[in-house]
Amino acid sequence: MAKALYGFVGADNPHLTRELAFLRRRVTDLETEIGRLKAENDTLHEALTENLSTADLLEPAAR
Repeated sequence: MAKALYGFVGADNPHLTRELAFLRRRVTDLETEIGRLKAENDTLHEALTENLSTADLLEPAAR
């Protein structure tokens, strides 16, 4: 029933219909971006844990 109500929102008003379509596309785009960022974060985390020891993490960066 929730999906039926969700699809009904803005059905009579063209402005609301366009706005709803825009928001749905935006949510899809943001979900895609979240997936990309999570994958990038996982890759960076894996590289960090493979290349650094605990001592490396505790030492200040060389200048």
